[in-house]
Amino acid sequence: MKTNETSHETYKPSVLGGVGKYFKENLGILIAFIIICFIISVLSPVFFTSDNAFSVLRQVSTNANLALGMMLVIILGGIDLSVGAVVALSGTITVGLIVNNGMNVWIAALCGVVLGTFGGLVNGVIIAYTRMAPFIVTMSVMNIARGAAYIYSNGLPIRSFDESFAKIGTGYLGVIPLPVIYMIFFIVVITVLLSRTKFGTYVYALGGNRDAANFSGVPVKKVEVLVYTISGFLSAFAGVVLASRMYSAQPSVSQGAEMDAIAACVLGGVSMSGGLGKVGSVVVGVLIVGIISNGLNLLNVNSFWQLIVKGAIVLLAVYVDILKKKKIFKDA
Repeated sequence: MKTNETSHETYKPSVLGGVGKYFKENLGILIAFIIICFIISVLSPVFFTSDNAFSVLRQVSTNANLALGMMLVIILGGIDLSVGAVVALSGTITVGLIVNNGMNVWIAALCGVVLGTFGGLVNGVIIAYTRMAPFIVTMSVMNIARGAAYIYSNGLPIRSFDESFAKIGTGYLGVIPLPVIYMIFFIVVITVLLSRTKFGTYVYALGGNRDAANFSGVPVKKVEVLVYTISGFLSAFAGVVLASRMYSAQPSVSQGAEMDAIAACVLGGVSMSGGLGKVGSVVVGVLIVGIISNGLNLLNVNSFWQLIVKGAIVLLAVYVDILKKKKIFKDA
């Protein structure tokens, strides 16, 4: 009985300590999140309704998937500009196979996800084995994927009226939209990968110091390939779900989605020079980007102004990251 009491007492502080540590590490971004929510709620009474809350969560689910993959890539010391194009390609291929070829919904969805994952694999293989700059490689794959989506669809949206396909993105588990369930699942998986596996240790080590990681026996090329493949998979999955939600595939969809993903990452404290970043912080970054977009829409702000706001957010977040590093080196 005494042993049980002891174990309980030691366990409770560890949980509270973990929560306290999270709030301490993310105090700045959490305060910003609260302030943004407060300002929007004052300007728009619709903001704090349950319908709008679920709408925001459903909308941010796409960016959450992209941001999780982007986070892995940035921690690694790279960048992935192809995520938005992969979303478009995977969705277009999936809907096209269902509508034009009469393929089974699940097989078509699998084909779309596999194709997008292959795009991520191509990114990883080229970057790992040629040492070409990730910016150039992923920008090239972005153009290839976007062009392929336009060619396959003849530049036109492909409408889908298949109810079983629509349920993938519009269905519910109880009162929770399925896209939100997918998002939570991937958040848990990536958290475990980074914090509980050798792979996560390798990603941080490689992003922190590539040469040191190489000398320490880290399988550098395999890790790079796997990270970009995961990013491709998450983007492809998001593309299929988004096409399902819209009841159509559009080759022009998700243009600039890479900007939202990068914004969520830098807001969440992921260092653009690699080696630093946590899932919990990136999730808050995703919510901030989503809430800003939702708030501006509720206030009928022109979409072009939204681009300016997001660009300014990225610049500010990167500048804050630079200041943090200067402080760290100064203290050291």
